[in-house]
Amino acid sequence: LSGIIIGHGEKITTRHAFLISVVYVLATAVTYTFFGVLAGLFGGNIQALFQNPWVLTTFSALFVALSLSMFGFYELQLPSSVQSRLSELSHKQKHTYIGTAIMGVLSALIVGPCIAAPLAGALIYIGQTGDALLGGLALFSMGIGSGIPLIIIGTSAGKLMPKAGPWMYAIKAFFGVSLLGVAIWLMERILPVEVTMLLWALLLICSSVYMHATDPLKEEHTGWHKLWKGVGQLLLVTGVLMVIGAASGNKDIFQPLRGSSSGSTSTAQSSPSFTTIHSLDALNQQIEIASKQNRWVMLDFYADWCISCKEIEATFRDANVQRHLAKMSLIKADVTDNSEEEKALLSQFGLVGPPAILFFAPDKLERKPFRVIGYKTAEQFLAHLEKLQ
Repeated sequence: LSGIIIGHGEKITTRHAFLISVVYVLATAVTYTFFGVLAGLFGGNIQALFQNPWVLTTFSALFVALSLSMFGFYELQLPSSVQSRLSELSHKQKHTYIGTAIMGVLSALIVGPCIAAPLAGALIYIGQTGDALLGGLALFSMGIGSGIPLIIIGTSAGKLMPKAGPWMYAIKAFFGVSLLGVAIWLMERILPVEVTMLLWALLLICSSVYMHATDPLKEEHTGWHKLWKGVGQLLLVTGVLMVIGAASGNKDIFQPLRGSSSGSTSTAQSSPSFTTIHSLDALNQQIEIASKQNRWVMLDFYADWCISCKEIEATFRDANVQRHLAKMSLIKADVTDNSEEEKALLSQFGLVGPPAILFFAPDKLERKPFRVIGYKTAEQFLAHLEKLQ
């Protein structure tokens, strides 16, 4: 949204920025309304359909192409003949709103692939009621509510827009880097963690060079120049640490050196061993085995395209968490393919998608109050496990 508003430059007015923001938010809200209606009718994980590798790769390539245009490698525009024809058909401002609406729809489909806890709770409830009207109204309200901050920010961006000048090149570069970040973020669902870390490191290091992090300071440099140089140096150091972490086999993007120190006892371990299943029959067999051994079962719903699932894996590698998990039978329900068996598995427990963690006592019954929907840090998950026992 900010990129759309910034793209209008100094000609943007507060009213125009407000209308663009409203169109964007309404488009996302209408998209969520569509999902709410479908959840009421079918109760399925609709967004998973938009997480196929070819879809993610296509959109990542699109964001890379857009970012390169921000850096001035080329200009993205329609041929003059097409532009003239479009001008005859409709006013240019109308196409601005149409394009904004399309971006709003795409953001709802692509940016939110891993279902957050509030949205998951809403879809679960809607799917159980089977009320399409309730589903549409509930998610439309959620979309509008979550979009109010965007409207405020978008309107302010139009009002506070300074005059044209050299600063606009820096802004374009910022959004170019942001678009590259979105491309990497999308590809995290299908790329190995080590590759993702290297891509983030490359982006940070290149950004630091652009911010003159390695250039010497001169007396005539202003305070702002020194500030951004410092930020660039911070990005450079972070990028180098990510390279070191990836090379040492660390899989935690936010703590790339965690557990890499050889002189101290590590708080991070290798991932615990899970038994992977894809169907309800396989799950029941594993629960039966655990019951005979008088062990609790932790069932982790996972998918390769789920970012929060991979973040939770970092939580599982915590040494204190693993001491509690060692007392349980660990089962991973892999629903990456969204097959009929995997859909049935999700439906059995009233889930619309990962991440979700369920606990079963030795009596083979789930303890529903202890369900975990969404990401938890190691400290939060450890406290949850202590309550369970």
